[in-house]
Amino acid sequence: MRRSIAFLFFFVQATIVLFAQKTPFTLEDIFLKGTFRTAGISGFNVMNDGLHYTELITEVNGWPKPGTPPPRWRIIKRKLWTGDSTGIVLRSSETAVDMLPDNYTFSNDEKFLVITAATESIYRHSTKSLIYLVDLTTGNSIKIGDGKSMYPQMSPDNRYLAYVRDNDLFVFDLKNQVEKAVTSDGLKNSIINGAVDWVYEEEFSMSRGFEWSPDGKHLAYYRFDESGVKEFSMDMFSGLYPDQERWKYPKAGEDNSVVEVYMYEPGTDKKVKADIAPGDQYLPRIQWTQVPGQLSIQWLNRTQNEWKLLFANAKTGAVTTVLHEKSKTYIDIHDNLYFLKKSPGFITTSEKNGYNHIYRYTPTKVLNQFKETPVTVGKFDVLGINYVNETTNLIYYNSSEVSATEDHCYSIDFNGKKKTNITPEAGNHSISILNGGKYYLDYHSRFGEPTKFTLKEFAKGTTVSPARVLEDNANAKKTVESYAFGKSEFGAATTDSGVVLNYWMMKPYDFDPNKKYPVLMFVYGGPGANTVRNNWGGRNYLYHQYLTQKGYIVVSFDGRGTGHRGEAFKKCTYLNLGKLEHIDQTSAARWLGKLPYVDNNRIGIWGWSFGGYMSSLCITKSADVFKTAVAVAPVTSWRYYDNIYTERFLRKPSDNPAGYDENSPIQFVKNIKGNYLLIHGTGDDNVHWQNSAEMINAMIKAGVRYDAEVYPNRNHGIGDRNAQYHLYRRMAEYIIEKL
Repeated sequence: MRRSIAFLFFFVQATIVLFAQKTPFTLEDIFLKGTFRTAGISGFNVMNDGLHYTELITEVNGWPKPGTPPPRWRIIKRKLWTGDSTGIVLRSSETAVDMLPDNYTFSNDEKFLVITAATESIYRHSTKSLIYLVDLTTGNSIKIGDGKSMYPQMSPDNRYLAYVRDNDLFVFDLKNQVEKAVTSDGLKNSIINGAVDWVYEEEFSMSRGFEWSPDGKHLAYYRFDESGVKEFSMDMFSGLYPDQERWKYPKAGEDNSVVEVYMYEPGTDKKVKADIAPGDQYLPRIQWTQVPGQLSIQWLNRTQNEWKLLFANAKTGAVTTVLHEKSKTYIDIHDNLYFLKKSPGFITTSEKNGYNHIYRYTPTKVLNQFKETPVTVGKFDVLGINYVNETTNLIYYNSSEVSATEDHCYSIDFNGKKKTNITPEAGNHSISILNGGKYYLDYHSRFGEPTKFTLKEFAKGTTVSPARVLEDNANAKKTVESYAFGKSEFGAATTDSGVVLNYWMMKPYDFDPNKKYPVLMFVYGGPGANTVRNNWGGRNYLYHQYLTQKGYIVVSFDGRGTGHRGEAFKKCTYLNLGKLEHIDQTSAARWLGKLPYVDNNRIGIWGWSFGGYMSSLCITKSADVFKTAVAVAPVTSWRYYDNIYTERFLRKPSDNPAGYDENSPIQFVKNIKGNYLLIHGTGDDNVHWQNSAEMINAMIKAGVRYDAEVYPNRNHGIGDRNAQYHLYRRMAEYIIEKL
């Protein structure tokens, strides 16, 4: 007995010493000091031979301060496997580029270099820049056009450079050194040529609206007529009187742009319009096939439950339907369409059989009819096609086969055989297969463990030879280990509805199972989007660990509607967006409240964007469960959000009014009992400040107390350094005070 007591005393002492060695950290460490800063790899432009890459080296020397010389820079060529330099591709002194390059791309044959500088962001994906063109053979370099342009793309035959300026599409003729206008009717908030409108960019994840054919003979481009789309405006505060920004933003149920696709032949200036019947529809992708003069166009109806793959003839504009798919819910647009170069046919993915899988299509004897062959099968989702190697007949793809919480990369042959997991290590893997298909980059991380960047080599297509670690973030990992980070765990909880939900949980580093702890839940919960991921987690991971230092348990659950678990799990929320998602978060909170170490009277929830919508629903519709909620940039009524996203899941408000109103936090503000902090940027072009303003109006009308934090001119991400620190400090103080 004496020995047991002595051992216990020693164990407690050792534990106290162990904890004493762990250093607490502050929000300043996360947001201002860069204490946990991680390293990445940049400028990794792989050459055509698959054996070398280039890197941009800059010497700024105080530029652009007045009186300082222009920056010097050089592009160096290095061996891929060793990193050894093999020479200089270009020096700033050899060019007309008097700015610091933001980016550069080679032409297909690497004889020309397109450099962009002074880049400005427009919306989520779109930018505009100064453009320079360098002939690496002659050394000649020129600045293209007047002012800034968008999306410079060399034609595959090196004859033309295409770009967009002021809503018009241009080509620069390299042989004759002249600029030609492909279109001339571009006008802000009216006509867009060669680019896309706001809602296509945001919801179809695209921005450049033109594509060169593989032989360089044709240029396909979009024309958007958004003159009939209603405008949205917001004030930007910067002086005595605010500036007002206005752009076309189609809200749920409202009119869209009229979209057309043209095929332009620069050698003759001939334009042909794809013969697609006008209607309430979307054309979210254009892509040239391997057949000369044949353009593929993806078509989607307004309701987004019917999809077609069309082939258009560049000479005549005639259009043929090649594939046709319908759904009882909705169909997601993706970038997994690959046209084989060495043989006819193509490869793509579809959810039509319950899970997202790869299919191969080979031509039949009937023109434009194809035989379908499943390549992957099973109860898992293919998350994306990374690469198709037509020499080895292997397809590389990411999937959720190991777990819904982890992405792993597999290879499989065209016939669905020889499947190999090439990234077996636990955690999340994102890979990039480099030119030539010999090497690939593996971006690998685990929960709380910073990303490791590794260059790996394929051997005989499937097995992997020794790797070269480009960046292991060992210093960041060591720093994390030296601070008071709590224990994290993954698990699955069965709710009172019988639904199994994946979760992660962070506990304080000095966790005592005999104590009662308050719990903060972190939620996103939007369709197909997961937070329960075995990856590094970055800023939010660090912030949540900070809260564990303050004595909180932090948890996140992936409820129904999230991804990586098949079509039924993801799409069961159709027509009632928010209903099942809210039920699952509430059930998860009740499940937490039954744990012996949880104080069920102190459960809170926070989220951003769709997550802010969810936390707002929880504090209104489940006021008896949640004591505190924080909502950042929330949707408060889907009637205020854009039509492509919203109608995909709810249809139009006129078709489904109950689906809009029965799950709108604005409708239930009178139920709020606890603490509610509402945060929004007034310059949010995505989820408009209108959402929070109307929520506040509803709470004022109902006599409900609330707290709010407003960030003038900040967009949806509220991403500048000072505002971000201010925001997270405000949330932390609120949680500590109110939960």
